[in-house]
Amino acid sequence: MTGAPVTGARETGGEVTAEPVLRLSDVQVRIAGSQILHGVSFDVAPTGVTALLGRNGVGKTTTLLAVMGLRPRTGSVRLDGESLDGLPTHRIVRRGVGYVPEDREVFAGLTVAENLRLAERGTAEPRYDPVFELFPDLRTRLRQQAGTLSGGQQQMVALARVLLAENRLLLVDEPTKGLAPQVVGEVARVLERVAETVPVLLVEQNLGVVGRLARRAVVLNQGRVVHDGDATALLEDGALTRRLLGVSAETGARK
Repeated sequence: MTGAPVTGARETGGEVTAEPVLRLSDVQVRIAGSQILHGVSFDVAPTGVTALLGRNGVGKTTTLLAVMGLRPRTGSVRLDGESLDGLPTHRIVRRGVGYVPEDREVFAGLTVAENLRLAERGTAEPRYDPVFELFPDLRTRLRQQAGTLSGGQQQMVALARVLLAENRLLLVDEPTKGLAPQVVGEVARVLERVAETVPVLLVEQNLGVVGRLARRAVVLNQGRVVHDGDATALLEDGALTRRLLGVSAETGARK
């Protein structure tokens, strides 16, 4: 594809620089008297996958929840340059932010079709054909209760729910957690295709998946950004990945 303008692009010194789709500035979250995020600031590129990494409990999921308006916060969050500050979650979703939570959180007692129907947004025409192209197995399981699906199939339902609508950005939290290696590869393949058209902020512990998908990596530690740079460069630096993540890229790829 050539000749298409870059959304939010600006020209500096003869070069075109794409504006971030999402910008967090000094985001702080305090829950039950404990400070969880301490002034988190980073950008999400308008194309491809940005990985949000870190050890367990450092604030990755809290960061996504803060963006979605599901955790009280201070600081600034801007989508395509427009403030999301103070907006309730449903209005953030209508702005085009899709969220795939950790542990999938499908409605176990409802069918696959009912889970998908609940995700339809108002008067917008749901995009079932592209979803079934990505997840052909779901078409044959529409009448099956979601709670009887395998973990991998439930993850497909969770991804399919947000992809029914046009999105400006996807926030995806631990999509390969607890999945068999073959299913991990399938989830990664789907996210790779999705990221061709929609930018993704991805929380992921499997560094093999991160290496396959992400262009940039932001690393959190104790609620602070401690690294922000090229994902490949980070993963190729064994000493740095061990220091920041407590694991080498090779070990992380096997998890």
